Amino acid sequence: MKFLKRITLWALLLLVLLAVYVLINTFRTTSKQIKADKIDVVKLSELSKERFSEAIAIKTVSPEDIADFDSIQFDAFNQFLKTSYPLTDSLLGHKVFNNYSHLYKWEGSAAELKPVVLMAHLDVVPVIDQNIQYWREDPFAGTITNDTIWGRGTIDDKIGIVGLMESIEYLLEKGYQPERSILFAFGHDEEIGGSLGAKTIASYLEEQGIRAEFVMDEGGSLTRGLIPGLDKDVAMIGIAEKGFVTLKLSIKMEGGHSSMPAKETSIDVMADAIAKLKKNPFPATISEPLDALIDYLGPEMPFVNRMAFANKDIFKPLIINAYESTASGNALVRTTTSPTIFNSGVKDNIIPLSANATVNFRVIPGSNVDEVIAHVKKVVDDDRIKIAQASYNIGPSKVSSLTSLGFTKINRTIAQVFPEALVTPHMVVGATDARHFSRISDQIYRFSPITISKDNIKSFHGLNERIALSDLELAITFYGQLIRNISSE
Repeated sequence: MKFLKRITLWALLLLVLLAVYVLINTFRTTSKQIKADKIDVVKLSELSKERFSEAIAIKTVSPEDIADFDSIQFDAFNQFLKTSYPLTDSLLGHKVFNNYSHLYKWEGSAAELKPVVLMAHLDVVPVIDQNIQYWREDPFAGTITNDTIWGRGTIDDKIGIVGLMESIEYLLEKGYQPERSILFAFGHDEEIGGSLGAKTIASYLEEQGIRAEFVMDEGGSLTRGLIPGLDKDVAMIGIAEKGFVTLKLSIKMEGGHSSMPAKETSIDVMADAIAKLKKNPFPATISEPLDALIDYLGPEMPFVNRMAFANKDIFKPLIINAYESTASGNALVRTTTSPTIFNSGVKDNIIPLSANATVNFRVIPGSNVDEVIAHVKKVVDDDRIKIAQASYNIGPSKVSSLTSLGFTKINRTIAQVFPEALVTPHMVVGATDARHFSRISDQIYRFSPITISKDNIKSFHGLNERIALSDLELAITFYGQLIRNISSE
């Protein structure tokens, strides 16, 4: 009896000590948010609105089938850049790659400083013909109604092109010259991989021996109402992006008449393989970018969430379980598995000889392409199924520093333009053109100064893509201030 009492007392003591430890960690966490004086917003001119509208109206669509590429539209965008931004066109160095991708160089006064690369892309995804009837406005008219501009590319990513070009032109009009050289890289085929655009530009810079202080592309944004437990806007700076791996699974077996099916057919075996992959996901983990997000947002959370984030080693299973509960959260804690294509059969009374499936994986930092392939082979565990890689696979990016000049300058600029917003590092789950610049710089960041909310998060690549004109105003202000900050201490 005395032994049991001692055990109970020791258990209670350990619980108390654990509780004290947890509370101490919770109250020791301090905010990582920086403060800066708010700057004046550059007032949006009517000409800026018109130029943005014109940019949207040019159908720079990257089609899946290269035979559908409309060079006339891309030629028109070349002309748009030339005529809309005459100072930029005449005063900055300018090279064109594969006819439609652009690299501008704003020469800095201090040649010894490494340059900075600011990126965007001018191409857009197609609008499916049968879906045009569901758009509130013509997706390629650049219509402005009630202070909102509608159309394909307003979010992804012509606001990046126009926002940067407007800010450059504005600063040139003011006679500004940066201390550090700035390169503006605008690809024309990001939506289909960037091989002719960003990849070609990056290869050229590498051949020239250029190493950049940092690179900034699209990928993160100012989110509103999307982070559970936080009422404030959250500016998410992508410090890494997931890898992209596509595997093609195929099988050939005996076919025959549907009236006499064998115990297993090619469809049965392939369907079983896909089901196994979905039932056996990759293990969940708190990767380095998610760990950084927890450190930045944890101190801003309500007490219970703050306590869990401050003691993530103890509460790791609970944190992961919470993220796994949503599709967007699940993508942050593991390599995801997405069957995207399944082909088999040609007629309802013929058992097909073959079945083929395509599965896409987005690979979390800390893993790699080989681990994905090994996992698939182990889970499928069927020698009859052949597994082949698609033509383009790439592992996850490096994780960029939180103490570099790049992160510091982007963070400070956000604080000046969006002073009420919280800032956090995060992981981009999609692919961006920035991945092609890994040999140009170790410090690559992904942020667009636009607001993404539940109202518009599904619109880019979807229906009714649109953005508030106030976002264009803030984008011009942000890019202009970032350019200034790059040259200041």
